Amino acid sequence: MTGGRGQGTAGQGTAGQGTAGQGAAGQGAAGRLEFAALGTTATLLVTDPLRLTAAGEVLRSELNALDQACSRFRPDSEIRAVERSAGRWTPVSPILTDVLAAALRAARISGGLVDPTVGRAVEDLGYDRDFAAVPADGPELPQQPTPAPGWWRVRLDVARGRVLVPPGVRLDVGATAKAWAADHAARSVATDRCGALVSLGGDIALAGPAPEGGWLVMVGDDHATAGSPFGEQAITLVSGGLATSGVTRRTWRRGHRTLHHIVDPRTGDVAPPFWRTVTVAAASCLDANTASTAAVVRGAGAPGWLATHRLPARLVGREGRILLTAGWPAARRSEVGA
Repeated sequence: MTGGRGQGTAGQGTAGQGTAGQGAAGQGAAGRLEFAALGTTATLLVTDPLRLTAAGEVLRSELNALDQACSRFRPDSEIRAVERSAGRWTPVSPILTDVLAAALRAARISGGLVDPTVGRAVEDLGYDRDFAAVPADGPELPQQPTPAPGWWRVRLDVARGRVLVPPGVRLDVGATAKAWAADHAARSVATDRCGALVSLGGDIALAGPAPEGGWLVMVGDDHATAGSPFGEQAITLVSGGLATSGVTRRTWRRGHRTLHHIVDPRTGDVAPPFWRTVTVAAASCLDANTASTAAVVRGAGAPGWLATHRLPARLVGREGRILLTAGWPAARRSEVGA
């Protein structure tokens, strides 16, 4: 990965639950499609315009299947059925098996900071429906936050396609599922001759041959709107994935507190807003999302942790200070606040 229009890789490392803050500018793309999905914006870029219609159909189909399997807001979703069968082994579809495996892997490699058992905690904080329907303001929370039960309590038998969820555990795989879907969809639509970029709410996955000069991506606070009080940065990617987690979007108030969607599983409360946003490049969108979310939860220790795992990252502090790790490109002169 390099700054500006240079060519580079997306990095490697072990590495969301979280929102994304970057948008694909589409340098080198011959076809572009954008539509609403999963409560956010899905963007598809391809290097061959003749592939756009078919690729778009594949992406829509995969996202519809993901919503049916994993939505915590749909009473008819497969993951809600699993919770209703709590305490006993329950057969699950291949897509939910893969998504749960991805969520549990994210929990393991993040040291439990990205945990799919935070569902109850997120609901108790007020995020209990599609975000567009969450009241922007409300009374004080009626109870103190409680820690998540713990990801290790969920038992997944991948070989036999079944899962056992303890009674009372509510699952939230939204962020890791979205990143997993971006990776899977990009691989599904790309060919040996057609490169693809899939962005789901700004979580970006690449597959196939990149356009000459790489894919140009703008990194900032919000994937949906241009501009940031602390600047944006243009980078290019040719492989892997990119994800941003932060506390500046998807916020609401309860009493005197401003809350956001990133929960610390250790407390069941929102992660302290040490970082406005953390953007990470990794070998996949899933790994990037896992690392960016864990970094927000980790707070002051995030830069060292990211550097240890050799993950290129851009961290923006509450007051706008920008830290770069592990080879993230230096900002161009046009970036404000760097």
